[in-house]
Amino acid sequence: MSSPWILLRGLTRESRHWGGFAPLLAGRCGPVLPVDLPGNGTLGHVRSPLAVEDYVDVVRAEVQRLGARPPYKVLAMSLGGMVATEWALNYPDELAQLVLINTSMRPYSRFYERLRPAAWPALLRAAWYWQASGGNVIAEAAIHRRTCARRDTLAADLDAWRAIRASAPVSRANAVRQLLAAARYTATGVPCCPTLVLSSLADRLVDPVCSARLAGAWGAVQREHPWAGHDLPHDDPHWLADAVYAAFPSGDPIPAARNHAAG
Repeated sequence: MSSPWILLRGLTRESRHWGGFAPLLAGRCGPVLPVDLPGNGTLGHVRSPLAVEDYVDVVRAEVQRLGARPPYKVLAMSLGGMVATEWALNYPDELAQLVLINTSMRPYSRFYERLRPAAWPALLRAAWYWQASGGNVIAEAAIHRRTCARRDTLAADLDAWRAIRASAPVSRANAVRQLLAAARYTATGVPCCPTLVLSSLADRLVDPVCSARLAGAWGAVQREHPWAGHDLPHDDPHWLADAVYAAFPSGDPIPAARNHAAG
């Protein structure tokens, strides 16, 4: 398999949660390969690690099993962005291009920026109903309210997300382990590959200042979406695919002299 865009989602989300974005990106930027984090989706039987470094090991093995060969192009969001960052730091020869969406990590962000205090009640509500009988409706609705700005697709989204949860449920234990891994992660360097940092100004889960600080510290290109929520691929998949294509047309890297750009 030629080098595809490897897609990594975030906490308790899996490949099917990319929805319509994955084929859009494939149409603009070439083949895509969504890969699940351990504990989610096709890897739901795996115990989620407590260290982001261990997620990298699982993802690398899965990518190789699926036939992809380095150098890789990786697009990742939230917890997936931390995994992609650690991958780039530990195996710099394996990543050629990196896109991070609404992610956060120490030492660039404070704990209350990485998970907004206003989001805590919704997350606790989702956790309470996580494995309760019939609780998937309540849990997924709580997640949607906190992560998505678009409401016109609510009914269809909840139907799809409930079906995903029913076919490949994420255990409460794995959800907690993923949250702890994200909270504990600290980046210890700067990726060598060209990096694009994208954020949503209306993110109600993670403060967009986290992406701004990260891009500033790394000297990476940054773009901000004006109205989308945390789940940018859901809210505006066309904008996201266009942003990736603009930064990496036909797979070419962004220039070495990188400037911050908003809008």
